[in-house]
Amino acid sequence: PLTAAQREHRRILAVYGGAYSNPKLEEQLNATVEKLVAASERPDLHYKVTILNSPAVNAFALPTGQLYVTRGLLALANDTSEVASVLSHEMAHVIARHAAIREDQIRQATLVNRVASDVLGDPQSSALALAKSKIALATFSRGQEFEADGIGVGISSRAGFDPFGATRFLTAMGRNAELRASAKADPRTQEFISSHPATPERVANATLNAHQYTQGNSSRRERAE
Repeated sequence: PLTAAQREHRRILAVYGGAYSNPKLEEQLNATVEKLVAASERPDLHYKVTILNSPAVNAFALPTGQLYVTRGLLALANDTSEVASVLSHEMAHVIARHAAIREDQIRQATLVNRVASDVLGDPQSSALALAKSKIALATFSRGQEFEADGIGVGISSRAGFDPFGATRFLTAMGRNAELRASAKADPRTQEFISSHPATPERVANATLNAHQYTQGNSSRRERAE
């Protein structure tokens, strides 16, 4: 029987048009991941990158270390540092165990709603409890995104990539989303912008994080000289 991770892998391939075969691109991505892993807080973790044959702009990771990027995302990225910013962001989710924490939050939210329904017996109170739990989940998810941004920029910078890659890619992603907003997209292929909103706060945060790393590098160079 297939494991949960294997079933999820098959589901992702089915939704996103299967794997996109491009040996040269795969080699470049794997080389980038190797550099990022070596510079991460968990150099012992192993990742496998799969390019998905979809024009949708998306990337995500499974807790097992399976990393996915669509050819649409790779086409949007202007350079390796921008791609590295996406990969390091997804690796950060794995390192911080965000998926596991998220599942716990969902279970707690479901329990809150069930208790409200069973104990209170009041539809209005029950709806209020569910609304509060959903708000808590949304806030927590936003917090996870910011945390992954911070961890990701650090990993990219230590690996030798331009830390401003995240700022550039988030900006490009936001513009791309605006252009595609009026176009009809396959609802199954949720865009990266939907699950990873390129809000002005995230762009500003990415820039602030990048400045911290470039200033630190400048200080180290000055001390060395």
